[in-house]
Amino acid sequence: MGDRSAIALAVAACAGAWLARPFPLVPVLALVAVGLAVHRPVLLMVAVALAASALGYRAWAGLRPPATGTWSGVATLVGDPAQVAGALRVDVRIGGKRVEAWARGAAARSLRDRLAGERVQLRGQLQPVPPDARERLARRHIAARFSVAGASLSSVGNVPSRLANGLRRTLLRGAGVLAPGRRALFAGFVLGDDREQRPEVTDDFRASGLSHLLVVSGQNVAFVLALLGPFLGRLRLGGRLAGGLAALVLFGILTRWEPSVLRAVAMAGLTLLAAALGRPASSLRILSLAVTALVLVDPLLVHSLGFLLSVGACAGISMFSKRFAARLPGPRPVADALGVTLAAQIGVLPILVPVFGGLPVAALPANLLGAPVAGPLMMWGMAAGLVAGWTGPGVARLIHLPTDLMIRWVAGVAHWGATVPLGQLRLAHVAGLAAALALGVAAHRRGRFGWVVVGGLAGLAVVLAPAVAVLRPVGVEGRSVVPGARLWRSAGATVLVIDDLRASPEALLSSLHMADVRTVDVLVVTRPGAAAAADVRALLSRFPPRLVLAPAGHRLAGDVVVPPPGSEVVAGGLIVWFDDDDRRLVVSVSRPGQAPLSTSTTRPAERPS
Repeated sequence: MGDRSAIALAVAACAGAWLARPFPLVPVLALVAVGLAVHRPVLLMVAVALAASALGYRAWAGLRPPATGTWSGVATLVGDPAQVAGALRVDVRIGGKRVEAWARGAAARSLRDRLAGERVQLRGQLQPVPPDARERLARRHIAARFSVAGASLSSVGNVPSRLANGLRRTLLRGAGVLAPGRRALFAGFVLGDDREQRPEVTDDFRASGLSHLLVVSGQNVAFVLALLGPFLGRLRLGGRLAGGLAALVLFGILTRWEPSVLRAVAMAGLTLLAAALGRPASSLRILSLAVTALVLVDPLLVHSLGFLLSVGACAGISMFSKRFAARLPGPRPVADALGVTLAAQIGVLPILVPVFGGLPVAALPANLLGAPVAGPLMMWGMAAGLVAGWTGPGVARLIHLPTDLMIRWVAGVAHWGATVPLGQLRLAHVAGLAAALALGVAAHRRGRFGWVVVGGLAGLAVVLAPAVAVLRPVGVEGRSVVPGARLWRSAGATVLVIDDLRASPEALLSSLHMADVRTVDVLVVTRPGAAAAADVRALLSRFPPRLVLAPAGHRLAGDVVVPPPGSEVVAGGLIVWFDDDDRRLVVSVSRPGQAPLSTSTTRPAERPS
């Protein structure tokens, strides 16, 4: 099977899994076997598409919850506990189903230090997944929710889980000498663990196009195999293959089998198998076969954004990186790095632009500055980090001096990329870049170098165009950036009203970046209490407003004005009117001469303060 046939096979598998229709499975699998036996690629593609569709339908149907109501027994943790909105969330396996468990108080304290693979004694209430959250939770295979009333450790799990968790705890113990923020980034770079990262830091990496550095990828897997190379090289071919596959499985357990880990481990395993069989294959063919196999095993992967981005970046690098590097001027290391960065960004464009609405222009320079350091950081953090975990704090501080410097550098690049006013490449910009690239390629083939220059200048103009949108933003009339947050912009002034926020702080910050917001002149928080203050804590840090207004009883830090009923604030071309209903602010925003438009006319559901 050639590269093109392998790519078509992967596309067929993904399309079938996405459609998820109830085809009879046994005849479809028989058709797959026939396609393999007769070596007919078209027949095999059709059969794989039908099989993936049938398996996808069964995967969705399998998300039925176990019996709901009071439950008590032993459950296996399939994820690491994370603090979310004042409670502890962890995925567990109950009765063969994956369940999202929520704990507070003493139960949360009992679960906080537990890790995936360990078994715990739980009691509480099993509940169905709410209909509006079913599709979102299905990406994690969640079949039910569980309210934990009591929890205690039952066992530390099987041997692979104990080994992986021991390595994980050792790495994090050694990183305890780092400052809390850099320790959280260390966990992201080395283990893909983002549980302790502050929303502002997460926003920096997203807004600069560097969030892929905080997930485990093929680079991590390649380093692990390279580290074990001297030991595996002493074994015979079969032993080398078995040892390599065992190391990949252990690495997958260590990094929690995230979608990007699945893709990287599957590709590495197929590469080891091809080498053992004496049939090496191109990276594009390996990627296509890995995607096909993974989608057949877990059809719900086609709904995972992390999986799609990982596949897209890898496909872009496989297809374009060498071509770009060969045509770029300058020193070879710089050209190679730029070629890989460009290729990866092209690979993720078809996913990022439709899903998020754009790609940060700063992603290219930020990746050129940050990615070359992220690789050594991951390698040093994993190898030296184990030694640091086995020694005392004094030695660990010395070992992690390079780690600290590299984390500071990458975090600084991410912050710069998030704050530089370069804007976002939208769908129209992507189309313009494609047209400029097509013009340049066609002119180069015909030897018309003048038109090559024209194509290059046109592409440069397209890349610079988003910066104009940031420097000269258009007016906005009460746009909902996320549920519970509305944005007004006029005459250079920006007003943001937070009413009953129903999105994470990270989502709010990302939506403001996508709206090309760089400053907030007036922030209005309509509700009092600690919950409302927690909603905007990251916002106040990332976009410090010139004026903050909130009702009496607010818990916001810093200078906050409590506007009296009937008052107004003028910001640029906007007038903000205030009233109250004894519980919260009622806000109206208008332009001069327009009737006020109320932003909060009904009382939201109360949340605990």
